[in-house]
Amino acid sequence: MTRSALLERVYEAFNARDIDTVLGALHPDVDWPNGWEGGRITGRDGVRDYWTRQWAVLDPKVTPISITAHSDGRLTVRVRQLVKDRAGNAVFDGEVEHVYAFEGDLIRAMDIR
Repeated sequence: MTRSALLERVYEAFNARDIDTVLGALHPDVDWPNGWEGGRITGRDGVRDYWTRQWAVLDPKVTPISITAHSDGRLTVRVRQLVKDRAGNAVFDGEVEHVYAFEGDLIRAMDIR
């Protein structure tokens, strides 16, 4: 599977709240941004805890628009991010970029810009 295909599968799984599929694509010591509360998270268990807390309060849907490969192996995914609160009100509706670094076939780090 290509890295682009892996990321598309990860976004589909995230939107379906299939956390185990997403976590399986992450390096055990993944470095992940906490876009909701701020700071960084390390490791699959930390990401699981973060998303579990987030999904209890918010309903995010993230749809890839384009994927750009960089010469250093990173991929940038431009996404439309629609985040609603539990009452269905939009909290955020816009585009952001997610930049992924890999180690082997696993996502090693992600940054939001």
